[in-house]
Amino acid sequence: MTDVRPITDAELPDWIRALNTGFLRPPTVTDQAVADRRTATADSRTSGAFDAGRCVATFRSFPQELTAVGGTPVPADAISNVSVVATHRRRGLLTRLMSEDLTAAKERGDVVATLIAAEYRIYGRYGFGPATTMTEWTIDVPRAGLDPRRPVPADGGRIDLADGEEVRKIGPELHERLRLAQPGAVSRDEHWWAANTGLLRLYDSSWTEPFYAVYRSADGAVEGLVSYEADDKWSDAKQPLNTASVNWLIAVTPAAERALWHYLCSIDWITRVKTGWRAPDDLVPLYLPDPRAARITTQADWLWVRVLDVVRALQARTYGAAGTLVLEVVDRAGPAGGRFLLDATPDGASCTPTTRGADLTLDVAELATLWLGDESAERLAALGRLREERAGAAREADALLRTSGRPWCPDMF
Repeated sequence: MTDVRPITDAELPDWIRALNTGFLRPPTVTDQAVADRRTATADSRTSGAFDAGRCVATFRSFPQELTAVGGTPVPADAISNVSVVATHRRRGLLTRLMSEDLTAAKERGDVVATLIAAEYRIYGRYGFGPATTMTEWTIDVPRAGLDPRRPVPADGGRIDLADGEEVRKIGPELHERLRLAQPGAVSRDEHWWAANTGLLRLYDSSWTEPFYAVYRSADGAVEGLVSYEADDKWSDAKQPLNTASVNWLIAVTPAAERALWHYLCSIDWITRVKTGWRAPDDLVPLYLPDPRAARITTQADWLWVRVLDVVRALQARTYGAAGTLVLEVVDRAGPAGGRFLLDATPDGASCTPTTRGADLTLDVAELATLWLGDESAERLAALGRLREERAGAAREADALLRTSGRPWCPDMF
């Protein structure tokens, strides 16, 4: 019988080896990787499955906040580092690890669970639904039409280069401003900043120091920050063909965002800019005189959400219209099922269990897909993933739940 349980400190090297194996990374484990992983997982819930004393599956969750529509953060159970080695697939190990974690999250009072799904078909059976989408563009800089001679920025602000130490000082406060205004964004703890500026190295990989650029407004306030790397590619005719690849870019004003993209497209020798993971309705193509210079190179589901507490989830967000809906939520795993009356107005909402007849019947995974406002109830009904019990209820749900801007999660975790 395979043993599923939290790991001990002595088992951490074996756990890392199993994680690396599951993600097809070299199965070597260095002392530095163990020390850094120990620091990063100090506040997390780290579990594994063990067969004859050997770790064969990994699972980790940690505290997180997720921003709901309207800007209210809700407590979330963030799930990461999920792997099962090839010799032990299809034995129910992930189901056991997931069930124990979600039960504990519900008992703690978490409103939702979150994850980034490596594979689409796995997590729906645990009640998760895709709640945000990410898009990456590749910008053909010569075609974009930006004038490289124009001052960058042109609004009285300035852009300065920075190092990792400065980013760790100014980045957290800037990100807090962004994530509290962006539905779908999640909190970043100090370990995120350490791992993304080279202070922690969790996967035995060599660290390449990126470039960092900071945008400051005319009054000196930090309003934007970007991390990027560049390759070294030249044509046979000795012409530069270099690509700048954005690791992440956060900006809290349109002026800051515009200035940072213009800066990236004005760097000498850079002929392409890969934008990294952006919101699908990001303005970056429209900042360019020729938006066709930005072509979509990746577009896919991103943040997946699992609702654990329907009442608190629906009461946490805001609504663009007034209306009432009775939702029959089907949750085969148990913690979020039931029938709920949503009474919403632009000034607030209440959600209570009810015995009234349902207007819509949907799986808890579909509720997660609707909750952040990115999907349409009418589309789900057309796909057979949601059932109207009252004609017109799906359209009414869209009027309540959909948002003018699309949710976005900037982070991988």
